Amino acid sequence: MAWGRPIPNPAEARLERSVLAGVATFRWAALAWLATVLVVSRGDLSRPFVAGALAAAALAFTAAATVLLRRSSAWLLRAPVAVAELGLGFVLLAADGWVYGGEHPQSLGSAWPLAGAMSIGIVVGPTGGIVAAMVLGAGRIVATLLDELPPPSTLSLLSTGVLYGLAGAVAGFAMRRLRAAEMEISAARAREEVARTLHDGVLQTLAVVQRRSTDTDLAALARDQERELRDFLFGLPDDHRASGDLTTELRAAAGRCERRHGVRAEVIVVEDPGRLPSATVAALAGAVGEALTNAAKHGHADRVVVYAEPEDDEVFVSVKDDGDGFDPAVVAEGSGLRRSVRGRMDDVGGRVEVVSQVGRGTEVRLWAPI
Repeated sequence: MAWGRPIPNPAEARLERSVLAGVATFRWAALAWLATVLVVSRGDLSRPFVAGALAAAALAFTAAATVLLRRSSAWLLRAPVAVAELGLGFVLLAADGWVYGGEHPQSLGSAWPLAGAMSIGIVVGPTGGIVAAMVLGAGRIVATLLDELPPPSTLSLLSTGVLYGLAGAVAGFAMRRLRAAEMEISAARAREEVARTLHDGVLQTLAVVQRRSTDTDLAALARDQERELRDFLFGLPDDHRASGDLTTELRAAAGRCERRHGVRAEVIVVEDPGRLPSATVAALAGAVGEALTNAAKHGHADRVVVYAEPEDDEVFVSVKDDGDGFDPAVVAEGSGLRRSVRGRMDDVGGRVEVVSQVGRGTEVRLWAPI
């Protein structure tokens, strides 16, 4: 685990290693320039041994980071390593005014401290990169206090801080986008593999059931299952398929329940909440669909009422059935209610309340932010 993040999958690990390899290349290039600056400006050094020791420390870290990259790149994403690099960059910048005795063309650290901002941006994200830039900017301020010369202009200090901030923030933003893209690619590949496996098995079986079954209800159920499975395998995820029209999606869920289970499902929408985010509609429709299925299969309900209305900055949806009911204090929630209902609502920042009594049915209450 790297800085509180879950262990990445192999594809994400390869991606991270490639990005870290780019940072390693930058470190060596910046180190070469640091050494060049020290050689060219050696006559201006008032404390050459201190400058050499700091350059040697940068060399040691650069070499150690390269070894870690080859052997176990995950170590470069750990807090102690990233903080150590940032700390060394801070010292290089802060010591600039102390190791030089007068005017000098380039700072001691040169571009090398930028790698620290980029590393923390990669690990933590853009915000972490900006915080790292603030630390490096503080190093520049310390350098001005140690320098015997007049301090540089505020614009110069600000420009340096902005440069560090851009490096850290851009590195963090780019890494976040790359991770998201890798996750989407991995999901698409997994979907293709599942599709190839199921296409000649489950989908064809459902098609045969539709053609040969004399039971109309069974044929309708097979048709619905085939369509949903094809949508999942070859279409878009649920949160993108949702139309954004809550009323339409609730009626579609009620219609599926009636066809599959023979339960009368009525939808009542007091006031149309208008077009909502697709993720919110998908979560509500999916949770309602699971509640309807539970009412039919486990509650043995004959009638279910789906009620919806906007409430201030939320949408309230109720699924109330006339089934057997249960005692919530005695009966534990099943995986369907826990994952398909509560899980969906948690994903969009909503909440769930279940009210039930033996012999008097069950009501599932849902709230989702608009």
